[in-house]
Amino acid sequence: MSLAGAKDAARKAAFAHRKPLFENANAAQAGYLSEVLAGYRGVPLSGFMPIRTEIDPVPAMAEASAHGPVGVPVIVAADTPLRFAQWTPDAAMAAGAFGALIPQDPVFFEPEIVIVPLLSFDRAGGRLGYGGGFYDRTLEMLRAKRATLAIGFAFAGQETNDIPLEGTDQPLDLIVTERGVIEVTRS
Repeated sequence: MSLAGAKDAARKAAFAHRKPLFENANAAQAGYLSEVLAGYRGVPLSGFMPIRTEIDPVPAMAEASAHGPVGVPVIVAADTPLRFAQWTPDAAMAAGAFGALIPQDPVFFEPEIVIVPLLSFDRAGGRLGYGGGFYDRTLEMLRAKRATLAIGFAFAGQETNDIPLEGTDQPLDLIVTERGVIEVTRS
């Protein structure tokens, strides 16, 4: 099977695996993420507005917004890096690409911390996303300019040992789940 075929099969399995994790989630799912972000108060960061069955980072984003700029990703066009629009809990929002909410009147900035959604992850910082390459292009661009911390945020049950990776896949620096923080160990 080709790498693309392996990734497609892994995505399909990961979506099916994530659904019951989402359905059984509780309101405290962002607690550990809040703890991690408290150590970076004031550092510009981007979270994400959850879609489908993604874990919800919004409570942690709301806490962080009291201390510094928080944003959400905006898809500008296919095959381009994401842009990040400043967000606050009371921001007027509209549907963006793929149904994710974005601020109606975006003010763009560059984050130094990016909270990354995913379908599955491994402890070496590997991440399986949706296949558009948006986060990989974006992290590559941001990391070329300055140190940029990529925090994968997912349900603990999304961990796997078998992620098909390509050379363009950008690694996560840290993974946070509803059960705790996973330090990335690259071999």
